[in-house]
Amino acid sequence: MTLAPETTALKVQLLLEKGWFTVCDLSLLTPGRGVAALLPDGRQVAVFRDRAGRTYAIDNRDPFTGAAVLSRGLTGSHQGRAFVASPLLKQRFDLESGQCLDDPDVRVAVYEVRAA
Repeated sequence: MTLAPETTALKVQLLLEKGWFTVCDLSLLTPGRGVAALLPDGRQVAVFRDRAGRTYAIDNRDPFTGAAVLSRGLTGSHQGRAFVASPLLKQRFDLESGQCLDDPDVRVAVYEVRAA
């Protein structure tokens, strides 16, 4: 059974060094769009929810420009892999591994995500 997000109290949480950190309510994530969140250590994370209901979290900083913009990128899939394309230079980052699909030498940090 699938529950409508607006009828649940599920929270999106990221696994950090000191345990699970609550980012927001699951109902606030719009499928296909990202949001940025500030972590306790000052870093930013980009959190995404796809149309199948899976959640992902990656570093929000674009390694090519240094700008914290990946949460504003366009989401899509390539060969079954969910990605976000940077809104600046359009490099695509795999949402599960953080690997840049356009430059194998570049990746962003990924975070384990759960809805609890």
